[in-house]
Amino acid sequence: MKDRFNKYEDNPLLGSVYRYFKQNLGILTAFIVLCIILGLAAPNFATVNNWITILRTVSTTGMLAIGVTLAIMLGGIDLIAGAMIACSGCLCVVAMERLGIPMAIAILLGILLGIGAGLLNGVIIAYSGIHPFVVTLAMQSILRGAAYLIANGQPVSLYVNEKFPIIGTGSLGIIPYPIIYMLICFLLLYLLLNKTRMGRYIYAVGGNATAAQFSGINIKRVKIMVWTISGVLASFAGIVMAARLSSGQPSTSVGAETDAIAASVLGGVSMYGGVGGAGGVLIGVLVIGVISNGLTLLHVNSNWQYIAKGIIILLAVYLDMIRQNKKKARSE
Repeated sequence: MKDRFNKYEDNPLLGSVYRYFKQNLGILTAFIVLCIILGLAAPNFATVNNWITILRTVSTTGMLAIGVTLAIMLGGIDLIAGAMIACSGCLCVVAMERLGIPMAIAILLGILLGIGAGLLNGVIIAYSGIHPFVVTLAMQSILRGAAYLIANGQPVSLYVNEKFPIIGTGSLGIIPYPIIYMLICFLLLYLLLNKTRMGRYIYAVGGNATAAQFSGINIKRVKIMVWTISGVLASFAGIVMAARLSSGQPSTSVGAETDAIAASVLGGVSMYGGVGGAGGVLIGVLVIGVISNGLTLLHVNSNWQYIAKGIIILLAVYLDMIRQNKKKARSE
């Protein structure tokens, strides 16, 4: 049976599909089982409108998970996601509402904030040797404080621009723009990891940094690039969130990085580095969204969602540890 299916691996059309299902069989099976259970328990779960709601809700988590995935693949972490959403959203809205800056320039300022914070994280991590957890935790605090300073400690509603909210609330047919943004980002992640030299470098550095260095890869450049990308994605997610809310919220998205990390490790990204892919992470994002949505439809206290996500992270990391130990045992 195994040989029967292996023949598809070299097929140019079916090979990618076969490898995807082969690599992500576990998380796909869990996702399908979860959907069946929730579909039976909550009648409204399987409706088109509910699935659009799920996808729109997880679109922010999806964009954040991409940046977090790249950082984890290097054996690091990025914790600025939630704070960057708040800071870039507040900066963009305040620039338009209080300073009269045109929308395009305000959005550019938000993106530049993401580039600057991500670049600074990458440079510090690459050249100082400080662990990414400490660097990004410090930047998280800086960005959250900056968000409150920019907004004077309170939400800033947007009244002067009627086009900006469309970025977060508009749709293409029945598909909201945020879903489209997320899918485009995942497509770019796939292309980055599978079709570019930088993608090969990320796998190499995450798998064995010493060997990668000896092979001539500029490890510092790879790290700077990865954390810069993560910063840009988080800032863009913040702009989209501000557009959806028509306001800048300095207290928004506290703990958003937790969902992003959970989606990444659920999607098969190894906390040891060097392992991960766009398809698995996308399924991980959907699992997080389905769990939250299902618990809401079943009228379960929302506080249980935090407990569920914490348990998911622990189980995913534990299973990853088992896989890595088995892989190490086979190689010895």
